[in-house]
Amino acid sequence: MKKFDQEHELLEDMYRDDYYPKFLVDKIRSLIENVIVYLEQSETDLVKIQEKFDEMTLGINDLAAEFDENDSDLETNARESIGESVRHILNWFDIDIDIEEAIREREW
Repeated sequence: MKKFDQEHELLEDMYRDDYYPKFLVDKIRSLIENVIVYLEQSETDLVKIQEKFDEMTLGINDLAAEFDENDSDLETNARESIGESVRHILNWFDIDIDIEEAIREREW
């Protein structure tokens, strides 16, 4: 069972930027961490893994209104920060899914 890279800070750029409310970035991180916990259980079925990424992405989509209510938005920098975190996860666990496919359900 492979554990995730504890040295890697998820959503680093979003946490550094005051434009993003930290409590909302925490919600995104929690959704991402759910995928990590799933992958740490040694899942190898790419269909099931993609379903977990879809679930995560739909959860992030659901946060868009909260970002808007807090004078923020899931715009370019957020997309890049989320994408970098997902890319790191895919690489860390040697998952053969393209980053764009992994977050194919995104509306941001």
